[in-house]
Amino acid sequence: TTMHAIKQNISSLKRRIENSANQCGRDPSSVRIIAVSKKHNLDSIKAAYDQGIRDFGENYLQEAIQKIELYKPKNIIWHFIGPIQSNKTKLIANNFSWVHSVDRIKIAERLSSQKNPDLPDLNVCLQVNIDGETSKVGFSKNEIMTVIPYLQELSGIKLRGLMAIPKFRTTMDEQRKPFYELQQLFMRISNQMQNNTSFDTLSMGMSSDLEAAIYENANLVRVGTDIFGKRP
Repeated sequence: TTMHAIKQNISSLKRRIENSANQCGRDPSSVRIIAVSKKHNLDSIKAAYDQGIRDFGENYLQEAIQKIELYKPKNIIWHFIGPIQSNKTKLIANNFSWVHSVDRIKIAERLSSQKNPDLPDLNVCLQVNIDGETSKVGFSKNEIMTVIPYLQELSGIKLRGLMAIPKFRTTMDEQRKPFYELQQLFMRISNQMQNNTSFDTLSMGMSSDLEAAIYENANLVRVGTDIFGKRP
């Protein structure tokens, strides 16, 4: 995708977000775009950065680390959003600001114990298996309520919120259901955590279901195709 196309894509994405936010009475600036840059090159990332994007999401560790080491503009924020194998936790903990795909206790524990204590706390979203699919990773809705108090105590990581990747649905009404459930779960956890103001993030919605997610209060949306075009 040419740099010009990426520029066009980002401005139409911003319009989409603005329209949705306005329709449901939200401030458009409360929705942050994470550009999902996996499999895209540094030129594409630079083009998005030049359009004001500061958050980039990567799924594959080796590929991501190469980019992170080569490209260090001011205020760039790297998000790890892919599946996490245990043997990758140390590199993830020490190279990313955010991790969205913490799907089991063991992963949270490893990120906590392996992070360099001199680095800022790692921002963590817990991945919820919102549709209860047997093939999908993530905490179940019941399980997550019981593990929160323990995860809150882990050093070096800061629980920021929840993430989900619902199964594909076609209509807006259908798309909103799992996002609504995630939002309800988020509220229950927030209430349980009482005065924890840093638990503030719903990471949900992608190119195809962005509007539905914004209606249900998403504040981090993960967009790849609609910024960078099809993956090479």
